[in-house]
Amino acid sequence: MQLAGAEIFKKIRRYQPASRKGDNGVVLVIAGSNKYHGALLLSVEALSRIADMVFVHSVAGNLKIIKKLKSEIATFISVKDSELEETIKRADVVLMGPGLEESKKNSDLLKKILTGYKNKKVVLDATSLWQLNPEWLNENCIVTPHKKEFEKVFGAKPIPQNVLKMASKYHCVVLLKGQSDYISDGEEIYENKTGNEGMTKGGTGDALAGIVAGFYSSNDALTAALAGAYLNGRAGDNLYKRKNTFYSAEDLVEELGNTFAELIV
Repeated sequence: MQLAGAEIFKKIRRYQPASRKGDNGVVLVIAGSNKYHGALLLSVEALSRIADMVFVHSVAGNLKIIKKLKSEIATFISVKDSELEETIKRADVVLMGPGLEESKKNSDLLKKILTGYKNKKVVLDATSLWQLNPEWLNENCIVTPHKKEFEKVFGAKPIPQNVLKMASKYHCVVLLKGQSDYISDGEEIYENKTGNEGMTKGGTGDALAGIVAGFYSSNDALTAALAGAYLNGRAGDNLYKRKNTFYSAEDLVEELGNTFAELIV
């Protein structure tokens, strides 16, 4: 097992001076429900700091809430049902799951994306994992389960050996979240030790999903997962030095930029 470290940021693709809008990542977020909007918001806030363009498909109430907060986050583009298929084709990455309603409609959409767009990069988190048949996974997928979600998806104990085994079996990248994160592409396995007990608060996993999707839009899957896990935890550690555990997921998102600047030099 290898230790995930700051050296992964040497592999992260940099913005180029001649870049135009869209050159540094286009991501579609499918998330949120009438009951949950915070998860979607945190994912979008984290993601919009990395990728150029963010499209959001959610229930109408969520889109209204986020539009009111546009002054606080990067601009996003709302996607209607009739526009969804074209947006999937346009996006570099689809992030699906944070705060998403568990329904047949969303389960069918998940299956359609994974089986109908096998060349599309996809990050699966939260609710999408509860509706996932692992046979739908492929080499372009990153899954970001916590321990219970891992057991639900793979029917196996959430231990490092099984992270490697399941990543190999289903040809995907698995990022198992926990006190230590375990990340594997089926060939190698890494342990990420950044992070602290303050990150047990709700929303930090939603932020992580956004970070991983953002990095994945311009990098390979393993690099995106490793960098995302390390950055998310390192930002939490920087907050812990100043505030102990007295910080929120929103504070974590705000800390990402300063932490990224430390790592990208």
